[in-house]
Amino acid sequence: MVVSTDILLFVLALSSLILSGVVIYLHVRLKRALSGKTGRDLEDTIATLIARATELERSRAEIEKYLTIVEKRLRRSVQGVDTVRFNAFGGGTNGGNQSFATAIVSEEGDGVVLSSIYSRDRVSVFAKPVASFASEYETSEEEDRAIKNAQSRLKKR
Repeated sequence: MVVSTDILLFVLALSSLILSGVVIYLHVRLKRALSGKTGRDLEDTIATLIARATELERSRAEIEKYLTIVEKRLRRSVQGVDTVRFNAFGGGTNGGNQSFATAIVSEEGDGVVLSSIYSRDRVSVFAKPVASFASEYETSEEEDRAIKNAQSRLKKR
């Protein structure tokens, strides 16, 4: 029974040494973390971190608000443009493919369609407002195609 008591004492002594080493190691790390010019350095650091976190949260809220405004403005800006060139006089020598219809629309489909009819002796230019990818005025086949093409360009993004 003496052998087992000696082994037990040896294991307990070894455990005590290991635990003492861990306690010393943790004590040194804690002292290093708390060391500074004043005893309040750790508290000051925590208070500074809390203030910065609060400031970051406020900044994030402001940025989200700003991005919401920018997103609304962006939807109203020109984003879809397409031009359709055509011969206004159907294959004769007058005009060639010099006539065109250009649609300029926002993401919401608001904008304008510009048309130009070219002939040798004159050029006529027309502008029609567009709302929700349609005009309240009668549009030509080429103007409709330009509007639809501009709309499909928006979907490809």
